[in-house]
Amino acid sequence: MSDYLVRGLGFNGSVRAFAVDSTKTVGEAQRRHMMWPTASAALGRAMTGGVMLGAMLKGDDKVMIKFEGGGPLGTLLVDSNSKGSVRGYVSNPQTHFDLNKQGKLDVSRAVGTNGMMSVVKDLGMRDNFTGQTPIVSGEIAEDFTYYFAVSEQVPSSVGLGVLVDTDNSVLAAGGFIVQLMPNTDDETITKIEEQLSNIEPVSKMIQRGLSPEEILEAVLGEGNVQILDKMPVSFECNCSKDRFATAILGLGKKEIQDMIDEDGMAEAQCHFCLETYQYSKEELESFINEFQS
Repeated sequence: MSDYLVRGLGFNGSVRAFAVDSTKTVGEAQRRHMMWPTASAALGRAMTGGVMLGAMLKGDDKVMIKFEGGGPLGTLLVDSNSKGSVRGYVSNPQTHFDLNKQGKLDVSRAVGTNGMMSVVKDLGMRDNFTGQTPIVSGEIAEDFTYYFAVSEQVPSSVGLGVLVDTDNSVLAAGGFIVQLMPNTDDETITKIEEQLSNIEPVSKMIQRGLSPEEILEAVLGEGNVQILDKMPVSFECNCSKDRFATAILGLGKKEIQDMIDEDGMAEAQCHFCLETYQYSKEELESFINEFQS
């Protein structure tokens, strides 16, 4: 079964909600970067939140989410779009600690709490929308919740989870976002709070085989959810040899000549998917010729 995301409304349209099973998507990131469990949990939660944030966009809009919390994980970066594609990486993928006092992976320690969460939305206009909020816990879900409340002024509840197996592979990953519309009444808010206080961790729900639709039923209560649509979700990178060639051209004639003189070729690697592209001496010389033509 492939990963997918659902969008829905709750309580007669007074709540909007998203849920996603991102197990294979996070698993792909874990394999590519050979991540250790704490790093997988951190990036997996951020990618899961990121793909739902992307689903709030339209058309060809994209969003980049960055966590810089000063922890040993380094920078955590996620890119997603409105079509269910997401990619991400962390500076130090081999980061792992003993479980915290709650018996969970110590994501907060890995991410750090001394820094900012940044969200940059590329809405296809000249100016990007940028929101920045302090990292409040480093646990990722609480940081998304705080970002929505402060930067977008939308009261939200965010649940994100990743379960990692003993061989470092990803057993289950997923999440939900519930957002209150301006007209939500107090009775509805109380009901949602009661539901949220009684649900099990989202990664456990995924592991038990619950679908995104069933997760929203668990979060909002049976009969309170209207599913609008669903879309596939996957780890996808849009890097290519041509894109990196453009970047090499941007370095200028002297830099390219230095590459030819020193190595006789050039190599570029994508941070997100670790794909490597090689450029022969002839290709580099053709770049230099472009400056002269």
